[in-house]
Amino acid sequence: MSGAELVLRDVVRPWPGSTAYLFEDGNLAQALRDAGLTIRLARRGTGLSGLRRDGSVLRALPVLGQLAGLALGIARAARGCDLVYANSQKAFLLAALPARLVGRPVIWHLHDILDGAHFGRTQRIVQARLANLCAAKVIVPSRAAAEAFVAAGGRPDRVAIVPNGLDLDRDPRSPAELRAELGLPTGPLVGVFSRLAPWKGQDVVIDALAEVPGLRCIVVGSALFGEDAYAAELHARAAARGLSSRVLFLGQRSDVPRLMQAVDAVVHPSVDPEPFGRTLVEAMLAGIPVIGTDAGASAEILDGGAAGTLVPPRRPDRLAEALAELVADPGAFAARTRHARDRALALYGAAGMQAALAKLIHETAARA
Repeated sequence: MSGAELVLRDVVRPWPGSTAYLFEDGNLAQALRDAGLTIRLARRGTGLSGLRRDGSVLRALPVLGQLAGLALGIARAARGCDLVYANSQKAFLLAALPARLVGRPVIWHLHDILDGAHFGRTQRIVQARLANLCAAKVIVPSRAAAEAFVAAGGRPDRVAIVPNGLDLDRDPRSPAELRAELGLPTGPLVGVFSRLAPWKGQDVVIDALAEVPGLRCIVVGSALFGEDAYAAELHARAAARGLSSRVLFLGQRSDVPRLMQAVDAVVHPSVDPEPFGRTLVEAMLAGIPVIGTDAGASAEILDGGAAGTLVPPRRPDRLAEALAELVADPGAFAARTRHARDRALALYGAAGMQAALAKLIHETAARA
């Protein structure tokens, strides 16, 4: 499940009995069933997986008929609901007009930054104008995402900032015990937890690691959305730098919290602006030092660097300096790590997110 799907899983917990109209079956569908939702699945083979958010709008032309069928299905499902809650760009683009045509308000939970690093100009214009026309509210997880939406042409009065929230139970065992159980090496060890994609910056970590002797890194995640060439390039990059024994690719894992608590620090190396950064909050809650790039919402979450270490994006030299500092004096990170955990507990809990979203949903339905 992607980060946006994990958020949705937590968002719907107060809404048993609601209907989830999904484009495909899978882990998300099961998670929503477990939360008490009724699942309606669209026809298979719609070609949605081939439509990339950073691709040309012309790619949608061959499947226009199938997309129209999906839109009709959404309209039929919307008639039995008070409100439509779209959890992705594709969901919003398909649901906006059908929901409005049957008289149902639409809330768009925008989990991305609408900027040139992530979307083409035409896509940004279409999404912003459609939101102005059809969305009762556009929910974003950070100020950075809100500012990007407005810069793309979105109406400021449509935007509501609700930070993503999550809960994490810390394992009472020591890092050494967890490493032994998980089969991780001893000695200095950092972790990168994200899907494998060029903008997530795992290549920068590999380059930085070459400058910090004795430091190992686990890379947790896989190429979820077709970035297989980049995943192969990461393996080749590590081998070319003689780091194959120091960079451990663990793939997609379901035990991320335990893995996080077993490392000495979590590195979040995104090279383009982040709309939020769920990994940052997970590490903060786990009580693990965080090194993140100063791009998008990362500085907002890390309190301008008071709750973690910020480095410029695409700068393996600066990242290497921060990693070397960690290896030389882990205790230097202790105060920031304590502040980070307190901040995460106060601002980024699942209950707070659910309450804020429930308030917006009730207000929107009442106005309708």
